[in-house]
Amino acid sequence: MRKFAASTLFLSLFALAHTGSASAQSLSCNGSLSGVGDSKFSVVQKCGEPMSKEFVCVPRPQVAWVLSPYPGGPAQQVTTQQCVPMEDWVYHRGQGNFLGIVRFYNGAVESVRDGDRVR
Repeated sequence: MRKFAASTLFLSLFALAHTGSASAQSLSCNGSLSGVGDSKFSVVQKCGEPMSKEFVCVPRPQVAWVLSPYPGGPAQQVTTQQCVPMEDWVYHRGQGNFLGIVRFYNGAVESVRDGDRVR
């Protein structure tokens, strides 16, 4: 019985986590959804111009291999943080709602998230 309760709890938490993340990955505008993979043009067509645009530097890990200075020596793996340029567009969804923040990478939506609540 205890095993059944634990598995039920796990499945419930899993479903809840994935339901929340799915809804946060799109921005509802005038009855249309803009989400991951959409172009800037598509987002402007569906949602209009944002209230602000900001270029941001997002640190992302990069893995590189460095050759040994000694003949026949093994190469070493090195992980560094590299700045990846992205652009955040902020949409005002109305009083009492959260700001919508759309992040673009290489001209396409990389993520959509909620910002601060507008009071």
